Amino acid sequence: MKSVSRISIAPVKGMALVHPDEIALEPFGVAANRRFFVVDEHGRRYGQIRDGTLVRIEPSYDEASRALTLRFPDGTVVDRVPELGETIVTDFYGRPVRGRVVEGPWSDAISRFAGRPLRLVRSDEPGAGVDRGLGPVTMLSDASLDALARQVDADAVDARRFRMLFGIAGCEPHEEDAWLGRRVRVGEAVVRLHEQVARCAITTQNPRSGVPDLDTLREIKAYRGTREDDGKNIDFGVFGEVEVPGRVRVGDAVEPLS
Repeated sequence: MKSVSRISIAPVKGMALVHPDEIALEPFGVAANRRFFVVDEHGRRYGQIRDGTLVRIEPSYDEASRALTLRFPDGTVVDRVPELGETIVTDFYGRPVRGRVVEGPWSDAISRFAGRPLRLVRSDEPGAGVDRGLGPVTMLSDASLDALARQVDADAVDARRFRMLFGIAGCEPHEEDAWLGRRVRVGEAVVRLHEQVARCAITTQNPRSGVPDLDTLREIKAYRGTREDDGKNIDFGVFGEVEVPGRVRVGDAVEPLS
């Protein structure tokens, strides 16, 4: 039986992933996923492409109480309900995302860690910080990860490299590609999958340190090639939209439908 093997969200875009046992999947995705993001002194997004070591910061966030905790490698912990300040509009791949700068110690702590002035921003709308080009739901099967591990002659490849919402057990390698255009029941929710996920250099970074240590793009291309319609995109995993909201738990059944 196909089932959900893991759930991964990032309360702060680009920082370490959190792995809840269950989530509420809404039309926009998961409320706590990418709810916060970081910008530089010019108001531009500051993420893993610019600084992979952000993944060393461990966030936790409770959407109900709005309490945010950041744990830094040196033991520093910032933990309270953020106060929101000035409004800011940030470019997300050509799409404006409106948010408010978080007042208090978070931005100072992130700036000290990165060695440059940075600000933490909370998006006004849940789901706004997700890369809309991908849709709010992403999936990658455990078997696809195993296939990549065989390609690189490793015991395993850490799923966190790919930062997908759902891991799926019980599939054949890349079976999820065959679900494109179909509805898929995931726990109590139903999603429709649209397209494969074109990967970028972030997947080459170690998910614990943020330092590049595996040329995932070259290795995936070596055994899978590139997308046929453009000859450029290197695909790994799939994405789609929520058709029926519902709760999803680790261990829940995953069932391709029509």
